[in-house]
Amino acid sequence: MSWIYLFLAIGFEITATTLMKMSMGFTRLLPTIGTFLGYIISFTFLSITLKKMDISVAYAVWSAAGIIVISAIGVFVFKENVNALKIISILFIVIGVIGLNLSGISH
Repeated sequence: MSWIYLFLAIGFEITATTLMKMSMGFTRLLPTIGTFLGYIISFTFLSITLKKMDISVAYAVWSAAGIIVISAIGVFVFKENVNALKIISILFIVIGVIGLNLSGISH
């Protein structure tokens, strides 16, 4: 069940971050409200996750998944530039999360 809560936290964090971009510096009301609600819900699910899961694993997965998906949204939705350094850097993040999960930490 912890993994379900973690993935819900990730989904709400991704939604909130995307809405933050769409809020235009908190000048648009609905995306601004969505941003705050999304982060509140995300942190709520993350805190529930941390009751049963190690923080090192949960936070690494939460942040890495957010970075990967938000980077893709930035490129494909908001037409941000992508280059080799960005891709390599994201791959290092993924490798780090995999390493944490394979390190023998029980979860």
